[in-house]
Amino acid sequence: MASLELKNVQKTYPNGAIAVRGVDMEIDHGEFIVFVGPSGCGKSTLLRMVAGLEKITEGEILIQDKVVNDVTPADRDVAMVFQNYALYPHMTVRGNMSYGLKNRGFAKDEINKKVEDAAAMLRIGDFLDRQPNQLSGGQRQRVAMGRAIVREPKVFLFDEPLSNLDAKLRVQMRIEIKRLQRRMDVTSIYVTHDQTEAMTLADRLAVINDGRVEQMGAPMELYSNPATLFVASFIGSPQINLLPVKLSGQSLVSGDLSIDGFQDLPADKELVLGLRPDHLSLSADQAGSSNSALKIRVDIVEQHGADNVIYGELIGAGSSMDGEPVEFCVKTGQANIPDIESILDLHFDVADAMVFLKETGSRLK
Repeated sequence: MASLELKNVQKTYPNGAIAVRGVDMEIDHGEFIVFVGPSGCGKSTLLRMVAGLEKITEGEILIQDKVVNDVTPADRDVAMVFQNYALYPHMTVRGNMSYGLKNRGFAKDEINKKVEDAAAMLRIGDFLDRQPNQLSGGQRQRVAMGRAIVREPKVFLFDEPLSNLDAKLRVQMRIEIKRLQRRMDVTSIYVTHDQTEAMTLADRLAVINDGRVEQMGAPMELYSNPATLFVASFIGSPQINLLPVKLSGQSLVSGDLSIDGFQDLPADKELVLGLRPDHLSLSADQAGSSNSALKIRVDIVEQHGADNVIYGELIGAGSSMDGEPVEFCVKTGQANIPDIESILDLHFDVADAMVFLKETGSRLK
């Protein structure tokens, strides 16, 4: 049983730049945790500190209740799968997968069994005598995973392992990684900037921003109940609609718009209204509300097969967060294909709306 705990972990570089800021986290045995966030937010640095490839500045990292701050990467009993595969080009697949076991003194028969079992699990048994340059990107990534599997580590670490693959192969490998992790019941941490990967793989997500964990929880918990404006904006595809507003009476006001049904909000603060595209509807009955204060002029319609995504400028609104005209997005059924430049009424249930303080990004209940 391998649990993992981070206590006030921080990374400060000699030039004073802070990459990771006081991260506290408890990960249970067998959990699949995903670190997600934009490029440069500190997620890969945090993963490398768990692996021992980056020295931590403050705090403690515990694997199975043992502090490993000063334990070498080779002795931490973790296995890492990298974005660039990191295979030895002069070795065969079998040689790459068995190299670590040979160095640790395993018997030849045991090595062969471990390699062949892992190769069968990953469906690369026919490629054991090939070299990496004879394999596709997906096959190379399977070899990298196989090299990690044969070690039977306490913790698996994945650093954006699918970012070099094409879209179709990424979906296939994503499914295989999740299936494999469940089968092996190994504590795993996976780093990605792709929120679709994060949502589909994770038991729990840690959304990281500027070196801090903004929020951690189950994927749908973060989608439905984001604690901050950053989390709400980062999780969800298409992205949440955001409208800067102020409270006037029981209405939120932006430009010429007045949206009813809001109360117990600070009247002297700048606020941001958040509405997810799938919480908007072209029908008041479907939305559960007769609120039709929002109108958009259609600009683009994306047809995704089972559904359509409609983009348009919000009529009568003030400026967006960036000072530009406000664009809203609504996700609809396949049959809804409006004309470009047509005007649509958008309906929503006030219970689905999210309101944030613009200054701090914190969500108001």
